[in-house]
Amino acid sequence: MAAVQIFPNNPFEENTYIVYDETNECVIIDPGMYTASEQNVVVNFIKDNSLKPVALLNTHCHIDHVLGNKLIFDLYGLKPRFHKGEMDVLDAVIAYAPQFGLRYDASPLPDEFLTKDGWVTFGNSTFQIIFCPGHSPAHVCFYDEKANHLIGGDVLFRGSIGRTDLPGGNHQLLMSNIHEKLFTLPDDCVVYPGHGPETTIGFEKQYNPFFN
Repeated sequence: MAAVQIFPNNPFEENTYIVYDETNECVIIDPGMYTASEQNVVVNFIKDNSLKPVALLNTHCHIDHVLGNKLIFDLYGLKPRFHKGEMDVLDAVIAYAPQFGLRYDASPLPDEFLTKDGWVTFGNSTFQIIFCPGHSPAHVCFYDEKANHLIGGDVLFRGSIGRTDLPGGNHQLLMSNIHEKLFTLPDDCVVYPGHGPETTIGFEKQYNPFFN
């Protein structure tokens, strides 16, 4: 069964994820490594656990989630995969990175885009793609039914939701997608968000102030 390792990175405290299973194949999701020390922690985890990276996935393409895309490509030859509706978001990063005082090594572009209702497989594991825009124009989440966990990006947080005041954001769309696509998952499904601690679907249905 797939295991999840979390690495908080960059000034936005974004959660980078490595998900791997007993085959030692792994996927890297939203690599936000910025400093050399952040990069080393992720790379050393892969090396020390004899993992084989086979996919680079982005839930969406805001700057804090793509800062490490170029590094992952340089080290492992993996181009990112995300929904094509995020291309404008990625294209904008190079212009606004200096506004945050951040150095940005431009992300490679996908050879293959994710679809709204497809699947990503690695090792003995499978992610169901859940198309969940609202925080960004074409945000996706990754649900592993067997492990019963969701890599949720910036859709749903512990006690909060993703901001919708950025270009391409839509508050009503985000709320309806959470209701219709995430809150239909099992209550004990663990949600690994793009920022902050993990939570569960059941906890958020009961206690998240945006839904009560």
